[in-house]
Order: sequence, then structure tokens, then C-alpha cells
Amino acid sequence: MIKYTVPAMLEPMFEKFSDRTALTFVGETPYTYSQVKENTVLIAGMLSSFGISKGDKVAILSANMPNWGVAFFGISWMGGIAVPILPDFHTQEIKTILEHSESKILFVSEGLYHKIENETLPGIEKIILLDRISVIPAGTKTKDLQSLAPVDLSGVPPFGDSVAEEDELATIIYTSGTTGSSKGVMLTQKNIAWTGKQTYTMQPVNENDRFLSILPLSHTYENTLGLLLPLFHGASVYYLRKPPTAPVLLPALKEVQPTKVLSVPLVIEKIFKGKIYPEFQKSPVVRTLYKFPPMRKLLHRVAGKKLMKTFGGKIDFFGVGGAKLDGTVERFLKEAKFPYAIGYGLTETSPLLAGTTPSTPRVGSTGQALQGVKLRLADVDPVTQEGEIQAQGPNVMRGYYKAPEITASVFTEDGWFKTGDLGSFDKDGYLRIKGRIKNMIVGASGENIYPEEIESVINKMRYVLESLVVEKKGKLVALIHLNMEEIENHFQGWKHDAEAFSEKIGHRKDEILKEIQEKVNAQVNKFSKLQQVLFHKDPFEKTPTQKIKRFLYHKDN
Repeated sequence: MIKYTVPAMLEPMFEKFSDRTALTFVGETPYTYSQVKENTVLIAGMLSSFGISKGDKVAILSANMPNWGVAFFGISWMGGIAVPILPDFHTQEIKTILEHSESKILFVSEGLYHKIENETLPGIEKIILLDRISVIPAGTKTKDLQSLAPVDLSGVPPFGDSVAEEDELATIIYTSGTTGSSKGVMLTQKNIAWTGKQTYTMQPVNENDRFLSILPLSHTYENTLGLLLPLFHGASVYYLRKPPTAPVLLPALKEVQPTKVLSVPLVIEKIFKGKIYPEFQKSPVVRTLYKFPPMRKLLHRVAGKKLMKTFGGKIDFFGVGGAKLDGTVERFLKEAKFPYAIGYGLTETSPLLAGTTPSTPRVGSTGQALQGVKLRLADVDPVTQEGEIQAQGPNVMRGYYKAPEITASVFTEDGWFKTGDLGSFDKDGYLRIKGRIKNMIVGASGENIYPEEIESVINKMRYVLESLVVEKKGKLVALIHLNMEEIENHFQGWKHDAEAFSEKIGHRKDEILKEIQEKVNAQVNKFSKLQQVLFHKDPFEKTPTQKIKRFLYHKDN
């Protein structure tokens, strides 16, 4: 009988793939599986020597690195509860999480130490520099971290056999949420271990796979599917020393030649809208040909081959999750025969609920339920056949930490988790997401308006990078972030005259916004028509999975 805990899943892999690469920075000396095991039990022993007992909380505030996984495994091994903190959180949010979770130890990476170096952290007994496993004395400044000596683990007895049990908490993950309020999601050992193992039924992984990690490990998407899934099946995971900007990512893709990459829609949408699509619009001939589906598919296929080469040439799974993928971009990926897959889930479900694979794409769908997960719709509209998606399975959280009332509100009387997402199933059981129920706008005559639907129409328009539909003073308003670089390229000949250059760009921008409003209003129902379209200069502020923080833009001003 399988024991679904992180240590129990890892132990046979430590032996079977002992000499193979487990975790590594790109281009650096890797941790083998046997070294991960050795360091895991030493970290567990060190925590125990510091007085950490089973059930105690240990926080991790760190950029992605091999030691992140080792610390997480060490905490699990000795029965502790990991509290991963998202690197983007502000100092006050970090302090609130540490206090609310009652964490006793904090692992912190050198690059994030500045967020807490001048702070008093109640309840934290020791701060450990994750990069080199060094204890940081109180009052240490960032500039002095380099001089700290690593903890002498040779004198620390290894912890021995893992004491983790399936029904015990493995982690408390504080979501950034799009509502502005962070909640501590309690995931058990079984929740995350089962999901990490079960995802194999949707997408096989083996010892020859190379994952390139570009999403934060402190989010359950990357934690479960980008760390546990590969290591439960003998694969290797590669990390970047710097954020995954193009100058960092492109050489890494070439060197690693990853077979698996987990991403969020924004990454591939930026590539398509910023690099690929403008190429189809440069010449009048190509622009005209692109309007005909057979030629568009041919052009997409050519671009897809170039994209495959950019990603290292070996990729067989490009997973997209965390937010809705733009329909135009998905159509490109399908016609380009790029091996993309869509996943759907929430932090509360560890995270995967449903997904497609590169061999089963269906534009606009998030696929079928993961084997062992049950999905149903509640309060179904008899006309649209849409209802709230509810889930049941071994991956569903225990609840929100110290929040029994909120926990009770997200579970039905018969124990199903209410996702808060509106969706429908097609005849093959493929799930389609309409939008978040809480994002729904009620029209003047009581109509239900889903902003995500209108945004999907806007985002297909040329020059649009991203958009947000909100209600302001009773009006339906679209905020639109345009690709100003592409617009400016049309007026290069006027750059010598700054005033004329600025005037022409401003005039063209206004024309584009007016055009967008007319085209959108011609395609949506009468109560979803936009009353106003406004230019939004900067990218929208987003969560770590690149969902727009809608609550920031709903002010009536």
C-alpha cells in the first residue's frame, strides 16, 4: 500500500537514481539524488537540534534554488510544517505571515534578506541563510552575509527515518489572492504527495526529463508540479540565478534543452504579442495572407518551429496554468503544433484539478478531471448550462489556518470544495471556465456580466497587450495596456521632431482605442457593451501566477 507523504515518495527515488542529477542551478555543480537525501536528513537533524519538534512551523522566504527543495524536504522529514512565503510579498506581509503561522525558524535567501534585516520578528528563534545554511546572528546587515560560516552539520546527527504521516500538515501556503487578503491554505502530506504522484497519469515523467523552473517554488503550482512531480519520478530540475528575463532565459534554454517547462499565460502571451504576431503584420502582403485560415496555419507552423528552437528544441510539454490563456495565443500554439497543455486548479486543491496534454488540446478548455478527482457543477443555469465548479478528492485542502468560519463557507454540507469559478462541461467531460463568480458585474437591469469574457474579445485585438474590464460610476469601462513599442515603430521617420512624433503617436493611440471599442461592441451582447475605453500606461499589477489584482482597479475615480 502506497504511503502518500513527501519523504515516503522520495525515499525510493533517492536509492534508485542516487547518482543522477536531482536539483541544480543552470551550468553549476548539481545535487545528485543521494546528495539531496544526505542534506535532507542533515537539515532535519539540524532543525531538531534547534528545538524544532513535529508540528512546528518553519518558514522559507527565498528565491528558487536547490536548497529551497532541500529545506522543504528536511522540514517534511522531521514532521515539521513548511510555510513558504512568496518573494514578492512586502515586509509587513512577511511579518504578518510569520506571526500568524507561529513560525519558529526562518530560512531566507541572501537576495531577500533586506526585507527583514531591520525588523523584529516575534516568535522567530533563528534565521538561517538558505544559500549556505548559515545561522544569521541578530543585527546582521546584508553586506555582512557573505562572511557567515556554514553551520557545521558534521556534528549534527542525521534525523533518521521520517516521522511524517499522511493526515498531518505538510505546508501552510499563504495565497496572495486577487482580493487583497491573504489566507493560509493548510495542505496535508497526502494532499501534495498524492497530487505530485497522480499527475503522472495525465503527463508521464521519467528520469530523462529536464524541468526548467521559472515560477516561484513558494506557490503550490511550482511546488507540487515543478518540484515533487519530477523528483517522484527521477527527473532533474534546473534553476536560474536571476529572474527569467529574455537575456537570462534564452541562454539557459539553449544549455539545458528542457523537456518540461511550467509557465503562466503571461510568458507565452508576451512572446506571441511582442515578437511573433508583429512579424505577421509588418508587410502588407503577409498581413493580407494572414487573414486566410490556411495561410495563417502555415505561417503559424513556421513560427512554431522557430519557437521550438528558441526553447532548446527538446521540449515535449509546455504547461500553462495559474490564469486563463488568451484564445488567440492558444490558437497559435495549437496551429503551430507547439506541445502546450492547459491546467486548472487552485492553491486549495494542491493545485491540479483538471488538464489537457499536448496530445489532447481543445482551444478554450482546461481539459478533463485528474484521475481520482471528482468535479461537479452547482446552481446550473438551465439556459447556459454553467454552474459553480465544485471539487472532491485527496488533493483538497484541510481548510484555512485559524479561520474555521471561512473554511466552512467554502465547503458544501456534503463536503465538496466550492472553487468560486463558473464553468461548464462539454459532452466529453472537458471543462470550460467562464470566470470568477466574485468578478461578476451586475448590469443596470440585473444582467450578469462576466468581465473575463469581454477581456478575451479585447485581447484578440491588434496592439493590445492586456486589458481589464471594470465598473466605474455605473459604467462598463475597459482599461487597456497597449503595445506602444509596436505603435511607435510606425512613426520612426518622425523621431527627429519630438513634438510631431508625440502628437502622431497620441493621435494613433486614440484611434486604436476608439477602434477597439467599436469592434468589441459589435461582438458582445447589448448589456456587455463598453461605455468607455481608457488607455492604461503601465502593465497591471499581478499576483505571482500573473493574475491581475482586480481589486486595485475597482475604485470609482
